[in-house]
Amino acid sequence: MTSTAYDHSGSSFDSFLDEEGLLEEVGASAIKQVIAWQLAETMKSQGVSKKVMAERMGTSRSQLDRLLDPQNPNVHLTTIARAARVVGKKLRIEMVDAA
Repeated sequence: MTSTAYDHSGSSFDSFLDEEGLLEEVGASAIKQVIAWQLAETMKSQGVSKKVMAERMGTSRSQLDRLLDPQNPNVHLTTIARAARVVGKKLRIEMVDAA
C-alpha cells in the first residue's frame, strides 16, 4: 500500500495541536468565542444595547466591545463574570480530567 500526503498516522487533531504547542491556545480561543456568542445572544434576547450593557457593568463601550469580540483573548475573568451577572447569569468554570 502506498502512502499519500493525506495518510493519517493515527493521531488525533488534539494530538496534532499539542505537538505544535497550540492546544491550550486553540481551546482558550474556542471558549472565548462561545462566551462572546452567549453574551451577545443574551443581550439580544433581553433587548440590552451595548451602551446600556456597558453602563450596567460600570465600564466603557470599548471594554465591552473587547469582551464581545470572539477573536480578542485579552479579557479578564472578572470582566466576564461581571457581564454575566448584569444579564442575570453566572459564570461557571471547572477543571475536568483530560481525556
